[in-house]
Amino acid sequence: MFEGIVTVSSKMKKICQMIERVAPSDATVLITGESGTGKELIARAIHRLSGRRGAFIGLNCAAIPEDILESELFGYVKGAFTGATTTREGKFQSAHGGTLFLDEIGDMSYRLQAKLLRIIQEKSVQKVGSSTDEKIDVRLVVATNKNLHLEVKNGTFREDLLYRLDVVHVELPPLRERREDIPVLCRHFFDKFCRKYSRSLKLSPEFVSVLSRYDFRGNVRELQNILERVVLLAEGDMVTVNDLPRHVLETVAAQNVADITLEEMETGDMTPEEQNVNDLFNKITGVWELDGIDLQRLLQDIEKELILRALNKANGNKSLAAQFLNINRTTLIEKLKRLCKEAA
Repeated sequence: MFEGIVTVSSKMKKICQMIERVAPSDATVLITGESGTGKELIARAIHRLSGRRGAFIGLNCAAIPEDILESELFGYVKGAFTGATTTREGKFQSAHGGTLFLDEIGDMSYRLQAKLLRIIQEKSVQKVGSSTDEKIDVRLVVATNKNLHLEVKNGTFREDLLYRLDVVHVELPPLRERREDIPVLCRHFFDKFCRKYSRSLKLSPEFVSVLSRYDFRGNVRELQNILERVVLLAEGDMVTVNDLPRHVLETVAAQNVADITLEEMETGDMTPEEQNVNDLFNKITGVWELDGIDLQRLLQDIEKELILRALNKANGNKSLAAQFLNINRTTLIEKLKRLCKEAA
């Protein structure tokens, strides 16, 4: 673990090395990456390694309306607007001597971007309603899940501000591009939530294996949420594939079908079981260019095929087949009843 960053990925290790090098400087850092990749975690690591004695102050620019964001950032003097009954410091003043982290900087209005540019250039801030500049010593770290160069072309982000912010650029890879981190993160969050909720649980290898094949569009945050849910709701002492959310299982099952390679199809070098999966794959490609696919029907076909394969492997023993599928025997029987009704 590096400054709270859990990783075995070579990509992330290079980022950690970069952070170590740039943290002691005053250079502005731009962190980009999809939602949930850990941008604030990186920002906090930069602050801890910077040696700055001031506070780490964070603010989400997308979560606050423009007029309120302005006073939150720069502060205001008494009487500056209706309701301003006292003088108040903004985030820039609070972060004096420390680090100010502005998340979702790509959502800041064009007008406030101009004010931010002036603060970076002059190293001073002016409260709303005041004409006096206050000198500040603030390390600025910003983050966004947007492509700011594209935003510049679209006219929604100032090019001169981008150049001021993009002194050091840290681009975080999505979790699906560093799958080797999924098992270690899984264990990290599992242990964390077991301690938090005082639960004594074990984690099955199959559980981790399935998660390692999932794409995690919500990245590390989604993985963390899944592990918290699992620890809270697990009924037995062993957390199994059964405890995963349904959408995770369905997504991984569909992906397994899509992973049949073109080479295997062309050579015909497949077992009867693989051929059945290939037939399902053909159902997708056969209708894809027409009206799209019936996802629900496809998933039902996949489930049926997996159940039949498990029963065949177990020589018809339902209890053993249920174990192969990591489901309860009663659940398997209910599924078989449904399949019989559909076949009738």
